[in-house]
Amino acid sequence: MTAFLVGLGFSALAVFIAEMGDKTQLVAMSLATRYRALTVILGITAATAVVHIASVLVAEVLGAALPTDWITFVAGVAFLVFGAWTLRGDEMTDKDEARAASRRIKSVFLTVFTVFFVAELGDKTMLTTITVGARYDWLPVWIGSTVGMVAADAIAIALGAVLGRKLPEKAIRIGAATLFFVAGTVMVGQGAWMLLN
Repeated sequence: MTAFLVGLGFSALAVFIAEMGDKTQLVAMSLATRYRALTVILGITAATAVVHIASVLVAEVLGAALPTDWITFVAGVAFLVFGAWTLRGDEMTDKDEARAASRRIKSVFLTVFTVFFVAELGDKTMLTTITVGARYDWLPVWIGSTVGMVAADAIAIALGAVLGRKLPEKAIRIGAATLFFVAGTVMVGQGAWMLLN
């Protein structure tokens, strides 16, 4: 088997396993209760590809050195902001609805991309990608880690899409905000702990 295929397979499997039960998988499920599954999967794929290309390049250039303390702390603060934003909710008038109809897919895509991008910064799957990237060439690790991540999150998206049809919007909003608050609090705590030690 070629080195390319070994790196591709190993990174896909490692990231798939790392993503199972991870906070970003919960974020994917939460997003799928609110938005169309296809838009969520496209936003997650794009965010993952960007984060993981940065991860493998960091592994190549800096030999797996990354200031995860600050990244984790800032991502945690962002999650707390996302939680408050989710609780507040967004209201659109009929006029806004008509104006935004043509741009809806783009704006939802950018929302999903941004939320998932921030969630993935400093996450264990990002660190897994860096670790694997330090061992194998960057291209197969980038492709494999992206495929592994999207495959694991597709499971959560399917589950979120099914649950979203059965849950009232208020429960979804409160559940999503709770996930953001819990993940944000944990990340701020982890980042602060790393910065102080």
